[in-house]
Order: sequence, then C-alpha cells, then structure tokens
Amino acid sequence: MSTLNQIIVLLFCLVFLNLSYAQNGKDKAINPIVVIDPGHGGKDAGATTRNGIKEKDIALSIASKIVLLNDKLFENLLELFLTRYTDTLISLGDRTQLAKKLKADIFISIHCNQAINRTASGTEVFIHPKSEVQAEESAYLGFTIQKGLTDILGINNRGVKYGNFQVLRGNDNSNATVLLELGFLSQTDEAIYLTKEKSQYAIALVILQSIIKFLGL
Repeated sequence: MSTLNQIIVLLFCLVFLNLSYAQNGKDKAINPIVVIDPGHGGKDAGATTRNGIKEKDIALSIASKIVLLNDKLFENLLELFLTRYTDTLISLGDRTQLAKKLKADIFISIHCNQAINRTASGTEVFIHPKSEVQAEESAYLGFTIQKGLTDILGINNRGVKYGNFQVLRGNDNSNATVLLELGFLSQTDEAIYLTKEKSQYAIALVILQSIIKFLGL
C-alpha cells in the first residue's frame, strides 16, 4: 500500500472512531439520570410489620427491582443509581449529595408507612417545593406515579402532600424530587402485599413506567 493510501486509510479510521466516540457520548448524555433512594438501612430499620419484616428491606428490594427491570425490559433507557445497594445506613446528606454530584434529573425516595390507626392504608407522595418549576415538576412526577399505583394496582390514593423531609429539602432546586410512602406496614393487608416479591415487581414496574412517562420517552 502506498504512503498516500495509508494516510487516507488512517484518516478514515480516525474520523470513524471520532464519530463513533461522539455518538456514544451523545447517547450517554441524553439518557436521563435517576437516583432511587431506598429509605433507611443498617441500624435504622424504619417501620416493621407485625411479623418483623422491615421497611428498609422492602424499600431496597423494590429499588433493586427497578434497576433490574430498567435493564431487562427497557435496555437501560434510564441511567439509574441507588443511594445504597446493600443493608447499610447512608446519611441523609450523602443521599442528596449523590444526586447533586450526578446532576440527577429525578430523585425518588422509597418508604413504607406506619400508623397507630391500623386501618390507615394507601400511598402518599411528598414534595418540598424549592422553586416554582421544581414544585410543578415534582408534583407532576408524584401524581404520575401515584395514578399508576392506583389505576394499575388498585392501591388507595392518599394524595400528593407537602413534606419537610431532609432528602427533599437537601436536593437541587432543578430536579423533580419526591418521597413515596408505598403503603402502611401497620395495616395487615398492605403489609402482606408489600412483602410479596410479585407485588414488589409490580410496584417497581409501575414506578419505572411512570418515570418514563413523566420524561416523555
């Protein structure tokens, strides 16, 4: 091969590689970044069912299933990160700091509820408005998730509410931020439902589909 042909081939390869790299970078950049925060962890068990199943374990199980379904069903359409992947206690500040460092588009904290009144049931979504745009985005995300849980799974809807929680306060004022209370572990039927793996997959799928719908993907 002549020197001229070698140069032409080399230039072609360099252009092709640069285009491929740029395209790959573009693809990664357009994937929305979502941080899922499984509440509690470690020595902080959260609420518990009558037979001792802990909120921290339910929250982590559902969050892990969201990651799995994003991979298996949606080919990682979202860039998903968890604030904890194991039974460890992460400070509330570190949870929100992760979302800030990643410049997350969405932050969702997953919890289960508990009440003295053992008949209390249903899901609640909490937001902490930090700006007009953030309030609107957070409320719409919360409404979308809750509507899915009610319409698809039949879970009682207790509404979108204001909550002065640190994981909401500490987040960036530009991302949609919600805290989900998925049901009451003090209510027998909901406790049984939330501890079943099949139910957890269903909840995880509804949350994932709701995020995708919210983002218009």
